[in-house]
Amino acid sequence: MKINNILKKPVITEKSSQLLRTGIYVFEVDRSANKHQITEAVQNLFSVEVADVKTFIRKGKIKKVGRRMQPKQLPDKKFAYIKVVKGSIDLFPKV
Repeated sequence: MKINNILKKPVITEKSSQLLRTGIYVFEVDRSANKHQITEAVQNLFSVEVADVKTFIRKGKIKKVGRRMQPKQLPDKKFAYIKVVKGSIDLFPKV
């Protein structure tokens, strides 16, 4: 798996913003990526030292869509909590 395909996007919520103070970053990752691949991708892309990676899969919600409001199952998503020891990841780059 290519390194660019492992990390999809950073998760920016109130909880993840509070975790930034402790050096923990939250990313949505590819479902088939394991912890070793996630660690390698973060270290190569952001030049930081990763201490720990915790992952979990959030089940997709059931939404009602269309004219008849038929239920549709949204896909599951995988998230990774990444603890950084050395360096930092700039989630809000200055333009």
